[in-house]
Amino acid sequence: MSDSDDDIPTLSAHTLAALQEFYSETRANVDHNEMPSGQFAVGAVEEDWRMSQFWYSDETATQLAEEVIREAGERGRIACVSAPSVYQKLKQGVVDGSDRVSAIILEYDRRFTTYGDDFIFYDYNEPLSLPAGTAAPQSFDVVLADPPYLSEECLSKVAQTIRSHHGESGQRPPGCKSVQLFTKTQQKLVQ
Repeated sequence: MSDSDDDIPTLSAHTLAALQEFYSETRANVDHNEMPSGQFAVGAVEEDWRMSQFWYSDETATQLAEEVIREAGERGRIACVSAPSVYQKLKQGVVDGSDRVSAIILEYDRRFTTYGDDFIFYDYNEPLSLPAGTAAPQSFDVVLADPPYLSEECLSKVAQTIRSHHGESGQRPPGCKSVQLFTKTQQKLVQ
């Protein structure tokens, strides 16, 4: 193989096979309309990798929903920041205790406007700009966030949004039990 600029890049056989499998699955889902049933089913809104959307598996979404319900307690308020699959699992009513909490979703993807008043447009680039009429940030018992990118900039801005739910100087308001930052690869408590 030469180091010439005229060489045409090629994919390995393994990579090409994976790409072809992805395209086949995408076409099959569109052709057979294999969307999960129910407005709140995980996957009812397809993930869009161009927006860095990768939903949790049904099992993971269930485990996270169980944890935030446990943390929020009876009549707890939960904010899901860029975590639509957890929000969907909370709203399905299949997780024990989900009928005793309320949840909202802060999300950039406007396809989630189908969730009505539970949807709040959120752009991590403007971490403190929430629409007028948004519930007071201090009113959430649990804030679960899954930033769309693992860059320092994105993580810092999402953390800034979460801190705004704590009140001044990063202190939790009375009654705020937990604020969690989740990513696909890590979890840490934001103080």
